[in-house]
Parts: sequence; C-alpha cells; structure tokens
Amino acid sequence: MPAEFWYGVEVLLNGLMAGVMYSLVALGFVLIFKASGIFNYAQGVMALFAAQTLVGIQTGQIPFAHIINVVLGTDVHHFGWHVPALLGLVLALVVMIVFAILVEKLVLKHLVNQEPIILFMATIGLAYFMEGFGELMWGADVKRIEIGLPQGGNAWVEENTAFLGGEDFYGFYLDTLDIVATLIAVALVTSLVLFSQYTKTGRALRAVADDHQAALSVGISLRTIWVIVWSIAGFVALVAGVMWGAKSGVQFSLSLIALKALPVLMLGGFTSIPGAIIGGLIIGVGEKMFEFLIGAPFLGGATENWFAYMLALIFLIFRPQGLFGEKIIERV
Repeated sequence: MPAEFWYGVEVLLNGLMAGVMYSLVALGFVLIFKASGIFNYAQGVMALFAAQTLVGIQTGQIPFAHIINVVLGTDVHHFGWHVPALLGLVLALVVMIVFAILVEKLVLKHLVNQEPIILFMATIGLAYFMEGFGELMWGADVKRIEIGLPQGGNAWVEENTAFLGGEDFYGFYLDTLDIVATLIAVALVTSLVLFSQYTKTGRALRAVADDHQAALSVGISLRTIWVIVWSIAGFVALVAGVMWGAKSGVQFSLSLIALKALPVLMLGGFTSIPGAIIGGLIIGVGEKMFEFLIGAPFLGGATENWFAYMLALIFLIFRPQGLFGEKIIERV
C-alpha cells in the first residue's frame, strides 16, 4: 500500500478517537433529556466548572480568594498544600453531586410538568450563573490539569507502524493523551449504556422521561431520579472536563465543547445513548476525513470548524429525529 493510504488510516484513527470524546460530551445531554425532557444547555459549563474545581482542589486554592482579599484587605490565595490526583477527583465528584442536589432543590422541583421551553430557559440561566460563580470561586485565569495523564505522540505506535508505508511513511502519529482518553471514554460509555438498559434505576429514568405524573403514580420518586441523573451528568462533565482540559487547558473555551455535541445529538437522536455513540463516531471520522480528502487539497483547509454543522443540517432536513431518535407523531 502507498504511504498516502496509511496517512488516511492515521486520519481515520484520530477521527475515531475524537468521535469517542464527542460521544462522551453528548452523553451528558442525552442522560438528562431522557430523564426529564430537558435539553441541558449548562452541560458544557458543568464540564468547565468541574475542571476548575478539580484544579482548585488539587492546588489548594482558596475559594473566593479575590473577594476575601478585597473585603478583608488580605493577600491570601492558597492553603499551602497539594492534593493527590485521585483524591482531587473524588472531592471534585462530591462537589458535582452536591451541585446536582442543589439544582434539584432550588430549580427542578419548582418546574415539574412545566413546558419544555421553560425548563430549557432554566438551564440557560443555570449555565450563566455557573460560569460567573466558577470565575468568582476559582478565578478566570487559564489553568493546567496535572493528574499524570501522558501527552505527546506515542513512540511505541509510531515505531511499530513505520514499516507499513515504506520510506515515505514514518508511522502513525497518535497522541498518547488521546489514546488514554479514548479508553477511559469507551469504559464510561459502556458502563452508562449497561446502566441505562439493564438496571432498575435506568428503567425508571426512561419512565420519568415519558410521563412525570405517571411515574409518580407508580411510586417512582421524581426528585430522586433527577438528583441521580444530574449527578451522573456531573460525573460525565467531570471526565469530559478533565480530558479536554488536559489537552487545551482549563479556560472559558472549554464550555464551548457543548456546541460540538449538538451535531452529534442531531445525528444520533436526543433520546438514544447508542445514537450518541454512533453520532459521535460519524462526526469525528467525517470531519477528519473530509478535511484530509477534500478540505486541505481543494478548499484551503479549516473545514473541521463547519463540517459537523453542515452534516447536522442535512439530517435535520431529511431525518429530524436523528438515526436512533424516536419519531414523534402528534395530532394537530
């Protein structure tokens, strides 16, 4: 095989790894939508807040240090300790679970059986609140996540694939962080699929999504289900925030990863966990291969910025419910 073929395979593999990461972000949306019918606009900001919290805990940063210093005239910023990565992850997860409980108590319980647009607007308000609250709590500067994840090209893969394309091919360049992130994302996605399909709680989530009042009438606690699903979404946001934050730093742009999940949801369907996985893989592979085969040679590059949205637009025209979404038929 010529070297160009193996370069194409390399692009395909990178697309698959990017697609798994997109699926991970999209899962947070799907889980909440299935349980409550809410499109959670705040999912991206939750990933940013979770990553900020992890870095703040690890580095021993004092929450609201800026406000404390202004009010008290002090100049303190850190407690003076460093928390191990595993303990930091556990504490950050606890914070996200507390956040889920507060969301249920302060927001969701007052919006039972409200119109979907009202629930959606509530998540928009929640997103802006979390964004500002996170900056007040941890500061707005760009932060680095240090949890021991390896980075840079994987030398083993490169050395053991260099023979494939002859003298013009130097082996697959696969980032080690992307490989580790893909393995973690695959494990998490598989666990969530099994949880949703084969556990009593997973079935209860689907019942709540179908009809709040009917779920309540058969003894399903709506408030408990909402706390569970928002806690899971918080855990997904933490993992996504760590993976993406390790690649590009913890900064405001991290919250925009939610925008990348929208085409995934449009392709796979808002109510399907398998759809989120397949949709993510299609977007990841599609944008990489389109850039490699058409974008760079004929269109000047940078097609990854818009390819996913154009593909999603085509799906909206011909199959608006997505590949695996439920077709809704309403009597008018």
